[in-house]
Amino acid sequence: MSLKIISNAKNLQVIYEDNHLIAINKRAGDIVQGDKTGDAPLSEVVKEYLKTKHNKPGNVYLGVAHRLDRPTTGIVVFAKTSKALPRLNKLFAEKDAKKTYWAVVQQCPETAQETLVHWLKRNTKQNKSYAHIKEVAESKKAILEYKVIKKLDRYFLLEVDLKTGRHHQIRAQLTAIGCPIKGDLKYGFDRSNKDGSIHLHARQLSFIHPVKKELLNLIAPLPNDSIWKACSP
Repeated sequence: MSLKIISNAKNLQVIYEDNHLIAINKRAGDIVQGDKTGDAPLSEVVKEYLKTKHNKPGNVYLGVAHRLDRPTTGIVVFAKTSKALPRLNKLFAEKDAKKTYWAVVQQCPETAQETLVHWLKRNTKQNKSYAHIKEVAESKKAILEYKVIKKLDRYFLLEVDLKTGRHHQIRAQLTAIGCPIKGDLKYGFDRSNKDGSIHLHARQLSFIHPVKKELLNLIAPLPNDSIWKACSP
């Protein structure tokens, strides 16, 4: 199912902005950076927003420091200056940012709280990663911690702290323990969401501001659907 592209410069959900950074609450369907689809990326939408808001002539600088999967929602941080971008890149590369996700699953994990360690091998043709218990050729170690934080009528809400940043890591590791994310057909859920999204949300991001050197703790509001509403604190 194709995802609807719904972000534009007028409806952009800005979580935080200063002279150096801007954080967006990404909608499902937005691609962070341009790809082979040719669809307008979120980075260009943010540029248009900044150009209009600040009445900037000419080109607007914006640096992409990290990404979220297209069907995933939540926090994406962009650099507004060439000074901030390499520092932001270093921060994410060295895992100095604490990333917390929320995921909705139908099958409750056997253990309410656990650290998962797998070896992920990426299949580029399928655009999919496979989780292995032991190291295999061309695999990368993947670590996350999860805990069940809420029981819904038919689903369970997990809070996931990402320790490594691998391709489709949360999706692959949760599937490996029999808990595919709601709507995620690629990783084994039995039916899609109507809008093509999956119920995986980059909920919180904490890091030291690369220029101001102050702690930033960003929280992304949940998407507006009945399942996410039931997850609200």
